Amino acid sequence: MKIIDSKTHGVLDYLTAVLFIASPWIFDFHDIEAAMWTPVVIGILVILMSFMTNYELGIFPAIPFTVHLTVDVLAGLFLMASPWIFGFAEAVMWPHIAFGITAVAVSLMTRHDVQDPQLREV
Repeated sequence: MKIIDSKTHGVLDYLTAVLFIASPWIFDFHDIEAAMWTPVVIGILVILMSFMTNYELGIFPAIPFTVHLTVDVLAGLFLMASPWIFGFAEAVMWPHIAFGITAVAVSLMTRHDVQDPQLREV
């Protein structure tokens, strides 16, 4: 069920990136280095990728929107697995799992077509 358009996806990209970056302090796991840096780095990468995506909220449209959506799914899967990859699952895992599930779900529910006719992929 593809219910999210590309512009809405862009808004969600920027909002979730800020949430990812702030999450170690919001959910109080900033003292666990790997747990802290994982969502911070993913958040920064989401912002950079969003700046470079060929959609309504991209600033330097170099990345096709379909590639962006694929990277979002991979980042979500990585976030879900990161507590076990980096060994902090005993201390904190639910924010990473929830963010990962959300990233995957939003990407899978996003239509692949860009609404702005000037940005359509060739």
